[in-house]
Amino acid sequence: MHDGYLVGLIGSGIGPSLSPALHEREAAELGLDYRYRRWDLDDLGEPPSAVGELLARARAEGYRGLNITHPCKQLVLDHLDEVDEDAAALGAVNTVVFDGPRAVGHNTDHSGFARSLRRGLPDAALDRVLLLGAGGAGAAVAHALLGLEAGEVRIVDLDAERAAALAASLPERAVTGGHLDDELEKADGLVHATPTGMAAHPGLPVPAALLRPEMWVADVVYRPLATGLVLAARQLGCRVLDGGGMAVFQAVDAFRLFTGLEPNAERMLRHFAELEGAHV
Repeated sequence: MHDGYLVGLIGSGIGPSLSPALHEREAAELGLDYRYRRWDLDDLGEPPSAVGELLARARAEGYRGLNITHPCKQLVLDHLDEVDEDAAALGAVNTVVFDGPRAVGHNTDHSGFARSLRRGLPDAALDRVLLLGAGGAGAAVAHALLGLEAGEVRIVDLDAERAAALAASLPERAVTGGHLDDELEKADGLVHATPTGMAAHPGLPVPAALLRPEMWVADVVYRPLATGLVLAARQLGCRVLDGGGMAVFQAVDAFRLFTGLEPNAERMLRHFAELEGAHV
């Protein structure tokens, strides 16, 4: 058992992140000396490509591990000594654990999303799901949906080549989608996995007029929790899953990786609700 844990988060525009408080609250409940620091690329004046240098610096400073978020989840792969099976399949890492001299990459986004969807929309139809976004979060969601036996996952991204590459890396039930209006007309549900809607990237990822009341809508963005997409979908009468559950459950898995201890997921959900309410 470590005397103390020093962990952090690398990403862009992460000032609003609730991860530090969420981790530290659970650690306090478990009697741990646990500090969680933000490494915001914007504040540091560093480009996303500096993630390797920041990783080396954190290891030298005695960090136990780091969470990795937009826009570094894929860039960090080149700077790791080992990547676990799930993260390798996803081509994205959101958690790095320093194991002696080795930096080992993991991905808790896919397990976090799967658990959130099962909990929040347990009977959601998954015959045809539209996934918007083919970056690190999109890859995690795609794997989660396929693991939940989705019939077809149709991937759309502003970068058509990136969408095609993700689809090609997955089982044949994942395919590149077409025009948004056609896809949304036929989808059972929509999962949004781009930064649009975050505090630093306000707006709607799809025109609200294309949403249908009978479809379900899930967003992975959680700051703010009520994104433009979540609000528009609720107003229309869609069943909606906000990004809070995924944020908590990926943190549960990351906490376990950092400490080797089992956190209390229900307690972390309560803490998240309190923290989110306090950070309007």
